[in-house]
Amino acid sequence: MKRLFFLSAIILLLGCRDHTEEKVTPPQPELLQQPYGTPYRLTDSQKFIYDHTALPEITVEMNAAEWNKFLNYYDQNPNNEEYVSGKFTFFKNGTTEILDNIGFRLKGNTSRRRPEGNSGDVHSVTNPDWHHASFTVSFKKFNKTQLFHQSEKLVLKWFKDDAMYAREVFSYDLFEKFGVWTAPQSSYCRLTIKITGDAKVAYFGVYQMIEPVDDTFLANRSSFFTTTGNLWKANWGASLKDPSLNNMGIEDVTLTYTNTPIYDYKGSKSNLAVAKAQLSDFITQINSKTGEDFKNYIVQKMDVNLFLKTYAVNVTVGMWDDYWSNSNNYYFYFDAAGKFYFIPYDYDNTLGTSLLMTDSGIQDPLNWGKNADNPLVAKLLSIPEYKTQYIKYLNDLIDKKYDLFYVDYAQQRIQNWQNMIASYVSNDTGEDMEIKDVPANWGNCGFYKLRGNSTADNFFIRKASSIPKN
Repeated sequence: MKRLFFLSAIILLLGCRDHTEEKVTPPQPELLQQPYGTPYRLTDSQKFIYDHTALPEITVEMNAAEWNKFLNYYDQNPNNEEYVSGKFTFFKNGTTEILDNIGFRLKGNTSRRRPEGNSGDVHSVTNPDWHHASFTVSFKKFNKTQLFHQSEKLVLKWFKDDAMYAREVFSYDLFEKFGVWTAPQSSYCRLTIKITGDAKVAYFGVYQMIEPVDDTFLANRSSFFTTTGNLWKANWGASLKDPSLNNMGIEDVTLTYTNTPIYDYKGSKSNLAVAKAQLSDFITQINSKTGEDFKNYIVQKMDVNLFLKTYAVNVTVGMWDDYWSNSNNYYFYFDAAGKFYFIPYDYDNTLGTSLLMTDSGIQDPLNWGKNADNPLVAKLLSIPEYKTQYIKYLNDLIDKKYDLFYVDYAQQRIQNWQNMIASYVSNDTGEDMEIKDVPANWGNCGFYKLRGNSTADNFFIRKASSIPKN
């Protein structure tokens, strides 16, 4: 009798399971096994630092004199790039690593702020007024042989205007998942600033760690290109249309002066003239050549498929403050053979944070930006086979069979990260104290959400609806 009851219970449970919706599990993403070229394999250093499954604790400690110097540098020039000296502690998975005499400075553009008090204030021991700001840690600034897991620097970025604590992490992760190996790595951490002698440390909350685009960045990708080429940062106005040498140079920032060229060369000054001539010629050629001449030239000078994949991700995440739309936010690199590589950068204003276009969720992916002013993408898409390939990449990204941008998988990825960080968001600045499903309040599409499944306001669903069919 007991045996009969046991069998009946099993049958009943099986029957109930048949009527229960099973949890959506992303399939093995075939695109990552053999995408459209060689998959990008992270270095051991990248795997350790930029680990989405961990939330390491970082403490930066310095004495009051160094911290006051840090604040004074900001007062003299908010754009300053002066380093002060401190100690860096990294705690992960039960292991603590300490590096002495590291360099620490401010980072950012519109996110650049004074991290304590107001102009002219010095550090307050009893009542400090902390503010979120972004920072760069340089491990070898004051010790030329010192590295942290083979890295020279680390960017620590606060989640300005992103109450979801997810947009840029998601975007860079999607680049990686789609095989765009030129995108930086990123992940989460907890940041504490300690002024030696203070009774209480300053917990700054959850921050994003980002791989800087520098010599280490190039070395981490040495299986794809040579690392003896020319690296540039493209600032606002970098349209790749005007070949004038006057737009090119090396950024010069002092405590009283800031000069940032549109195209900021990141190599040595001794090679600047050669690098400028190379860039000027590239811009001239991509603008002057047409038809088969352009196609023959560009296929020799670029990895066209990689660029199309990059732009498919760029448009899918809704990056409007980019090259195509706003002549902004990218690096690029010419390797030793003169081949051009586009490096996407700065993706916090995405996934529904929209500006400069009516709606970044449903903007036409084939006319994303200013075709005449910023011509490279439009000229590539004017070639039928490249347009077809670009549309295929867009459709691959939203396809349910791949763990990429499809709404269920994207939401699960973000939820997993938020589950990890939620208990640590509250912080001593009193800013950005909770996770909220809203875009930046200065945008023009404040209705967007990343949670839920409404066709009216869910960014993933609305974006997928805007993708042209294969």
